[in-house]
Amino acid sequence: MNDQIKYYQKKLSFEWDSADLFEKLEETAHVVIVDTRKEFAYETEHIPGAINLPHRKMDASSISGLDKEAIYVCYCDGIGCNGSTKGSLKMTQLGFKVRELIGGVDWWKRDGYSTEGSQAIAGTEIQCAC
Repeated sequence: MNDQIKYYQKKLSFEWDSADLFEKLEETAHVVIVDTRKEFAYETEHIPGAINLPHRKMDASSISGLDKEAIYVCYCDGIGCNGSTKGSLKMTQLGFKVRELIGGVDWWKRDGYSTEGSQAIAGTEIQCAC
């Protein structure tokens, strides 16, 4: 039982869902949202306020100007994409505090939150079901 408790506690310390991220942003916590997809995907649609740092281009020089005191929340398309995992790993290896957004931009929209970009959507009524 203790191993299972440790597993879930550790998992929650590495991942946030859409409601967690929205709540942290509402609290004005020092959170930076990182879209780890390629530029064209970011330009098409992204989470409001996100910066674009494609995981394939992440290295010490490309993220050297970032604040190491912030919490970085990496995301990609959704559960069929592991760009957020790759970005989270790279940023963690470079000394940043990182969380992975489970479900990516797909679940962000499913939960009713708006997006920005050339194909942005307006949010709907936000109501967490969990």
